Amino acid sequence: MIFTNDKAIYIQMADRLCDEILAGKYKDDDRIPSVREYAVLLEVNTNTAVKAYDELARANIIYNKRGLGYFVTKGAKKQILKERKQAFMKEKLPELFRQMQLLDISMDDVVGVYNSLQDDKG
Repeated sequence: MIFTNDKAIYIQMADRLCDEILAGKYKDDDRIPSVREYAVLLEVNTNTAVKAYDELARANIIYNKRGLGYFVTKGAKKQILKERKQAFMKEKLPELFRQMQLLDISMDDVVGVYNSLQDDKG
């Protein structure tokens, strides 16, 4: 994984695991990689992975079964979607609209690009 400088590495790791849950790689009550496995996979210090898992456990995205490992909390995908949608609407969308206005990009322009991207998928 390539990390950026805009967020702490453990937050980026937590975000990646949330992305994997959203993508369906891990479903409710699925076991996720151990802290050590995830640290090795992403080539980070185990302590960093521990912080990521602690963050996700505090957010009730994952839970620990002592001796068995970490598992996805029931309803985690729905919770992640709700939180990310709220963050997008509050943090990203206002800046996007500001840039659209500065660059004179209309909603019709955006819809046209969106539709062409959808056509490319199918």
